[in-house]
Amino acid sequence: MEAALLGVLGVLVIAVGIAASIALHEVGHLVPAKRFGVRCTQYMIGFGPTVWSRRRGETEYGVKAVPLGGYVRMLGMFPPKPGEPAREDSTGRLGLLVDQARRDAQREIGPEDADRLFYQRSVPRRIVIMLGGPVMNLVIAVVLFTLLLTVWGIDQRKTVVDEVSACVVPVSATSTTPPTSCTGFPKTPANAAGILPGDRIVSFAGREITAWSTLQTLIRTNPNATVPLVVERDGARVPLTVTLVQDNRPKLDKWGNQVLDDQGALVLVPVGFLGVTPTVVREPLPLLQVPGQIGQFLEQTASVVVRVPQKMVGVVKAATGQGKRDPNGPISVVGVGRIASEIGSAHGTADNPISLADKVAGWIGLVASINLALFVFNLVPLLPLDGGHVAGALWEGLRRTVARLLNRPDPGPVDIAKLLPLTYAVASLLLVMSALLIYADIVNPVRLSG
Repeated sequence: MEAALLGVLGVLVIAVGIAASIALHEVGHLVPAKRFGVRCTQYMIGFGPTVWSRRRGETEYGVKAVPLGGYVRMLGMFPPKPGEPAREDSTGRLGLLVDQARRDAQREIGPEDADRLFYQRSVPRRIVIMLGGPVMNLVIAVVLFTLLLTVWGIDQRKTVVDEVSACVVPVSATSTTPPTSCTGFPKTPANAAGILPGDRIVSFAGREITAWSTLQTLIRTNPNATVPLVVERDGARVPLTVTLVQDNRPKLDKWGNQVLDDQGALVLVPVGFLGVTPTVVREPLPLLQVPGQIGQFLEQTASVVVRVPQKMVGVVKAATGQGKRDPNGPISVVGVGRIASEIGSAHGTADNPISLADKVAGWIGLVASINLALFVFNLVPLLPLDGGHVAGALWEGLRRTVARLLNRPDPGPVDIAKLLPLTYAVASLLLVMSALLIYADIVNPVRLSG
């Protein structure tokens, strides 16, 4: 019963975290817009029918029925065609698809608002307004990750041996269950050389070892090599000689994650193999190392976002029962909720139980990761995303600069509204992708337990 309640609590924590992230994202647009004199008529969390709202000054603040985003409604997000009045638009994704249409029945701008239109602001100010939302998500992620890394810590692989494999067991690309017997399999190089659990590896092939990642790279890139190895055991240094073997092992990306193919199976490559497992210890990071670690998280997130179209192939196959889900691939809010529930209901093992503090840290990490993903995703230079508006402003600035250098007339603001067909296409694609991800997260979800 306790595990079930904690699972529900995890879903609630993530729901509140996502709602707060959306709200603060829109605050990131609202504050600079008001600061630069743009009239903002609505600040809404969600889409669809209004559930609750209150007017403060010239802005209506409220919550709508469909909690899948939010928007700030501004006057003059797009310049009107010559001879036509400006109309009201918004920064929300779905709101843009409705409000951007020039012929929609919108409240017209009054004479008192003639100089309070978004498109009238300078290029730098428009960029600040549109980047305000994503930057707010980045700030949330940095704060949460800094708290986790410096207070709770991060798992660190040490150069101390935790386990020594008895024999070289082939790895299957589709199964994670190894054989239970070593019959017919040779000893691992580590077992044959006499490496023991608790040994600290201090040098390999004459090279000092201070990080497990260095040792792992040396082992994988030297198949069939016979090399000297020194371990520290009971305070004394013990010289050993190991003869590595070549074996098909999972391919790793630059961050050490196992690579899966479109079918969800491990990609195996021939590499050197020793047969040792490192000791993993959770340690707080010094504050000076936090920026580098967050930079790595950001790079990993950007890598996933850039490859979303490619990874969606695997999602479709997994949803139709033709493969496994990629644990490093995209998931929907449903998938995030399931992971939060799994964290809450997890028990761990007798030797390594999962405490409530562990679960809270996991939930905080999820919210931080979501905000990092929102930051990267919203920078994609396509409408209706914030990055599309930034790209339009940059193009306008470039056109005006070139015209000024060539002594040509000012070309005026870029009419982003001409990109409405592309906007509709991108929005439709995002909706289809969201639906596919939700379906996949229901029928074949990503699980922390594999």
